[in-house]
Amino acid sequence: SLPLPAPRAEVDAENQVELEEKTRLINQVLELQHTLEDLSARVDAVKEENLKLKSENQVLGQYIENLMSASSVFQTTDTKSKRK
Repeated sequence: SLPLPAPRAEVDAENQVELEEKTRLINQVLELQHTLEDLSARVDAVKEENLKLKSENQVLGQYIENLMSASSVFQTTDTKSKRK
């Protein structure tokens, strides 16, 4: 004997559960996509800030080097010429 078809109300309930699950998954995917977009934008901003700071560090390093070379305190001393 063939199995009897499920009653109409049972089929509708199953379809409703499936539809709700699909809707929930779609909403979850959309939320994850937005999160990914936000994180990607944040990564780009951090990379840009990092490049800016590296550049500033180079400028400051050069500035400090110039100050040190201009100051007699940081000059190398020649012990032979310091004889009294």
